[in-house]
Amino acid sequence: MDYDEAIAVFFAPAPTGVGTPTAVSAAAPARRLRDAYEPLSMHAVWSRRVNEALAVHGYDFFTAYVTGRAAPLGAVPSSVVSATFAVFDPGTIDAIWTGGLGLLPLPELIALRDRETAASLREILSPVAGEDEVGRLATTLEGVTDGLDGTGRVLFSALRAQPRLEDPYGRLWRATDLLREHRGDGHVAACVAAGLDPVRMGILMEVWLGYPVGEYSGTRAWPERAAAAGLARLEADGLVADGAITAEGRQFRDGVEATTDAAQQAVVDALGGELDALAKQLDALSQRCIEQGAFPPDPRKRAGG
Repeated sequence: MDYDEAIAVFFAPAPTGVGTPTAVSAAAPARRLRDAYEPLSMHAVWSRRVNEALAVHGYDFFTAYVTGRAAPLGAVPSSVVSATFAVFDPGTIDAIWTGGLGLLPLPELIALRDRETAASLREILSPVAGEDEVGRLATTLEGVTDGLDGTGRVLFSALRAQPRLEDPYGRLWRATDLLREHRGDGHVAACVAAGLDPVRMGILMEVWLGYPVGEYSGTRAWPERAAAAGLARLEADGLVADGAITAEGRQFRDGVEATTDAAQQAVVDALGGELDALAKQLDALSQRCIEQGAFPPDPRKRAGG
């Protein structure tokens, strides 16, 4: 799938009547912060400039995403990438990761992606946020990420081991990306502790956010048999019925989210009374990314990751 094909799929507006998911509108502080920075943290994935720079070297949209995100892990087996990403079909990850490793040496990929993401974010944000403002935000978030415990958080720890970027727009992106990976690693742990396998993680998340079954989880490339088995298990457990989440399912999935939020308490504590104001600043910059076509407009996609 090339970039324009991905845009056609993921940038479709939300259907009429679909608003902000309850998971966002009723969010605890840790979740509010996550939703505020999501479009910034994912800029390397959705930026046209970044995708075009990588396409020169043979990366399509998904190869750029998988290889770019996992590159800090080093040339690990694809099973490690699948385990850390959690919700994608391992066979698909193996094909993408194996192909991506042959395009550029990973250090060159990281350097190119870092450089182009910083430049792209500068183009989009500089008309509304100058270097000083962005630098201050980055410094605040870097102070948080530097102090976080990396135990059990593989993607976060691998990314944090990368050299700090110099460009203030790049620093802001990297800091939000670190926060995203820290929360993501914790969320996978919460899902596993709740007894969810990767297929059910994806399906339960999508119905929790108001997607029909398969509309979002289908992008994770699981074979039809595996997807059907996952749905059948959720139905048998009373978590999904008639293609929608049940009251029991919502209570269960809310519990997973609460566990994820609890694992972010160190972030909340580090920001203290600054969190609300910081989230508002980040949200404004994220909205700018959405308005400039650098992140999908559907609020469910922003909430889903």
